Amino acid sequence: MAERLLQASRRRRRKAMTAAAGPAGRVAVPLLLCALLAPGGAYVLDDSDGLGREFDGIGAVSGGGATSRLLVNYPEPYRSQILDYLFKPNFGASLHILKVEIGGDGQTTDGTEPSHMHYALDENYFRGYEWWLMKEAKKRNPNIILMGLPWSFPGWLGKGFNWPYVNLQLTAYYITTWIVGAKQHHDLDIDYIGIWNERSFDINYIKVLRKMLNDQGLHQVKIIASDNLWEPISTSILFDPELFKVVDVIGAHYPGTRTVKDAVLTEKKLWSSEDFSTVNSDLGAGCWGRILNQNYINGFMTSSIAWNLVASYYPQLPYGRCGLMTAQEPWSGHYQVDSPIWVSAHTTQFTQPGWYYLKTVGHLEKGGSYVALTDGLGNLTIIIETMSHKHSMCIRPFLPYFNVSHQLAHFTLKGSFSEIPELQVWYTKLGTPSEKYLFQQLDSIWLLDSGSNFTLELEEDELFTLTTLTSGRKGSYPPPPPSKPFPHSYKEDFNVDYPFFSEAPNFADQTGVFEYFMNIEDPGEHRFTLRQVLNQRPITWAADASSTISIIGDYTWSNLTIKCDVYIETPERGGVFIAGRVNKGGILIRSARGIFFWIFSNGTYRVTGDLAGWLVYAMGHADVTAKEWYTLTLTIKGHLSSGMLNGRPLWRKVHTSFPKNGWAAIGTHSFAFAQFDNFHVEASH
Repeated sequence: MAERLLQASRRRRRKAMTAAAGPAGRVAVPLLLCALLAPGGAYVLDDSDGLGREFDGIGAVSGGGATSRLLVNYPEPYRSQILDYLFKPNFGASLHILKVEIGGDGQTTDGTEPSHMHYALDENYFRGYEWWLMKEAKKRNPNIILMGLPWSFPGWLGKGFNWPYVNLQLTAYYITTWIVGAKQHHDLDIDYIGIWNERSFDINYIKVLRKMLNDQGLHQVKIIASDNLWEPISTSILFDPELFKVVDVIGAHYPGTRTVKDAVLTEKKLWSSEDFSTVNSDLGAGCWGRILNQNYINGFMTSSIAWNLVASYYPQLPYGRCGLMTAQEPWSGHYQVDSPIWVSAHTTQFTQPGWYYLKTVGHLEKGGSYVALTDGLGNLTIIIETMSHKHSMCIRPFLPYFNVSHQLAHFTLKGSFSEIPELQVWYTKLGTPSEKYLFQQLDSIWLLDSGSNFTLELEEDELFTLTTLTSGRKGSYPPPPPSKPFPHSYKEDFNVDYPFFSEAPNFADQTGVFEYFMNIEDPGEHRFTLRQVLNQRPITWAADASSTISIIGDYTWSNLTIKCDVYIETPERGGVFIAGRVNKGGILIRSARGIFFWIFSNGTYRVTGDLAGWLVYAMGHADVTAKEWYTLTLTIKGHLSSGMLNGRPLWRKVHTSFPKNGWAAIGTHSFAFAQFDNFHVEASH
């Protein structure tokens, strides 16, 4: 290995003995000048006394919920380009791990994701888009690690209770079918399975799940618990030998780079199994860069997983743009490769799961940190970050104040690394555009004549990766199309014979599940429709509304006309609506305001100012019954609204002063089957 590295180095000898920063204008300071400049710390990187913990990879979450919703609608080649930036090795983020939501039909942050089993005797492994996303990730990186975790569960598992542990065998069976289905229908091997995201765990359920996995021959699937806090799972593992045997990884969310004593005492792998959740500005990039190093240094965590993978949901939903990159305009093809992608690359492109951290890692004397990892075959990667407090605060938890200042860092390579002749250098500087550099390759550091010593001059908000690997690359594509608003005129007739995805483009379900549907007995105009397919409330993770709703369009829309054919399937108690200016979604959906035009199968209509139906503007008789098609038209202009049924006015000039703008929407009263067809909106600001 040393000879091969030496030969490669000599071919690049002209790059000299500095880390001269090329385009960044940064310089590795020769040792002779160290004493003449600023004081600094001395750091030894050595494997003579063995290695630290095994590195398990860097990843991101799709789901929790519906965070990749708009990605699937992107036209090619832009969709593939986005996927390359996320998953393609040595190109962009080069992620090692993809964690997906096991859709459970419930609202789980920014929308609902469909279950593979809406009902007990219903199995469909082609709903949603997580299967597709996992396959696309595997195409690009066959070694990517796949994880599944439920947030909500379909209602039938609760047997009338909002609780997934009523029947442990039944819930374990449900999760196991998802893993088996992934293999049988998509040739996907799930590597890790979770319990219940950020909610209670049941010790006996974890044991039952392990036994059921084993009974299905899924011994290789590892269990991670509990995807919440370090406690009480760590103490439970210490005091329950059987639980100790079946839990492979302790996963905590937003640990603030810290762990607890009992978690360490278990000697289990410790992961930050959800982290980041911060807007993907340079602040978010600083947060991510700091915790990628310090989760291990401070908390022995060998994997960090970002929520979320890609901000591909309407930006006004909760936690807008909290993805590693942004792709929220499939109608234009526009996307943004944000700085967290390149911060990720500093670690992911120069390490792999199965490498080991060195024991000699830690904090820099004047702020910041350094880690070093090796593959045990002579390769070494060092990642140094100097993220300031102001520019690296994550959305949670609270970050105690610390100071970072200009410093010189003197590094010495010892042990098996003392013969390394050269280190490649990659550099990021976050900050103002004039001094910002993202993942730039600099001149390499030549070590042969320096006694395996080198010195770096470090400023605030910088990242350096120094590595023996020469495979790093800053991938790029031509700029995507420019940003455009959602079309002001939009039509959807749902006439798709064989839909590739179960959901219609751009509709973002917020309570309930709306799927393409074919009326086999109807040869006419309404053979293909969009159907709300839940007739019972799921086991919720968030505060799902009491009525189902799917939003679409531009949040800035104010004056608009919405027209849609509707079909109520439930006699007497069924109802449907179309709506405009809907102002809330995600975990806030219960309190959504707007202008909602309802008709009910008991022959009435209602106009309300909210989804819950508490603010009633108008009501009366309508010639409506179940199992008939009707056309609803809602017109909103300024402070006045009006509605038509089958082209005839039903109510006029209802005065509404709030909200001023919002999405268009369709939905049902309570959880009930209903269909929608020929959706058409004409909108303006």
